[in-house]
Amino acid sequence: MNSKQRAQLRSMANTLQPLYQIGKSGVTPAVTEQLDAALEARELIKITVLETAPDSPRETIDTLAARLHAEPVQCIGRKLTLYRRSRENPRIELD
Repeated sequence: MNSKQRAQLRSMANTLQPLYQIGKSGVTPAVTEQLDAALEARELIKITVLETAPDSPRETIDTLAARLHAEPVQCIGRKLTLYRRSRENPRIELD
C-alpha cells in the first residue's frame, strides 16, 4: 500500500465510529475472530484500545495486522484503523 492509498483510507476512516474495544484481556482469539468477520464485511474498521489493555496501541495494531493479514492504516492516540480487502465482496477501490 502506498502513501496515496493510505491517505485515501485515512480520509474515509475520519467519519467512522469505533466498532470494537480492546480491553484488559488484550487481543484474544475471540476478539481476532470478531475483527476478522468485521473486516470481511466492511473492509475498513476503527478500534479503540482502552487504558486497561495490556499492550500499547502501537503494539496492538501490529499484533492485529499480523494476525488478520490486514494493513494498519493509522494509530492516533488510542484509536486504531485497519484495512483488508474483502475476498468475496470488495467495496473500496483504492487509487
